[in-house]
Amino acid sequence: MRDTKNTMPEALRETVLPLPLTARGKVRDIYTLPDGNLLFIATDRISAFDHVLATGIPDKGRILTQLSLFWFDHLRDTIPNHLISADVADLPKELAPHKAELNGRMMIVKRAQMFPIECVARAYVSGSGWKDYQRTGAVCGVPLPSGLRESDKLSEPIFTPAAKNNVGHDENITFDQAAKTIGVEAATKLRDLTLTIFARASAHAASKGILLADTKFEFGLIDGRIALCDEVLTPDSSRYWPAATYKPGGPQPSFDKQFVRDYLESIHWNKQAPAPALPADVAAKTGEKYLEAYRLLTGKARL
Repeated sequence: MRDTKNTMPEALRETVLPLPLTARGKVRDIYTLPDGNLLFIATDRISAFDHVLATGIPDKGRILTQLSLFWFDHLRDTIPNHLISADVADLPKELAPHKAELNGRMMIVKRAQMFPIECVARAYVSGSGWKDYQRTGAVCGVPLPSGLRESDKLSEPIFTPAAKNNVGHDENITFDQAAKTIGVEAATKLRDLTLTIFARASAHAASKGILLADTKFEFGLIDGRIALCDEVLTPDSSRYWPAATYKPGGPQPSFDKQFVRDYLESIHWNKQAPAPALPADVAAKTGEKYLEAYRLLTGKARL
């Protein structure tokens, strides 16, 4: 972040670059570069309850990008990824006026043929998994023991895929449904990769006093090989809990946008557009949680 304590940096909610805009998601703006590769930019937008809020979280995009870069490097011996460069010096000359804006929040990546499922690993019963378990006694078709409490640890991590939806929240599906979509062989490979990566990431997080409750990965094919793509193991795609305060039987404090969710619930927002703005203190506390996760996981004091 910045050394200044009294002045918050301005949030970058949207980019406008002299390149073809390929996609604009809840957080990322994706452009096509002249050589055909893609430019991923993590903005400071924040979403909750499937809506992008009117307030951004300053430097959130830089934190997400730098954490993804950390994990790409940490996992480089486990699986290839789509990263080419995160150095603004490698941007085309027409982006020279935008280098300061993009520094720390951009990645030049290879274009991949993406699998149309999200690969989720869960080590604890929480979030949508907890709701699924309460309703069916299983999570994404994986039967679980009876009598589990919210946030209980599972005997071993489970693979719970989700179908990508263009509108709204992704839909939890079973392994068999994933296999019907992408084939049994591909689904099996993605399941095994997901659980292997999750195990490595969980071990690292645990060494830093953090529990990795669950996370989602996105994979694609690059030159016929499966590669790890998009963001990786960030507080936007993962549920991180402080190990010191872990107490099953209810929701856990987390290194993510819980302050945002709690605030929105407190004002009884109907979860319909337009999404409200956030008070400065809520935005600041949320940013502090993201930065704390970055510092603990990477061992770096600042971005």
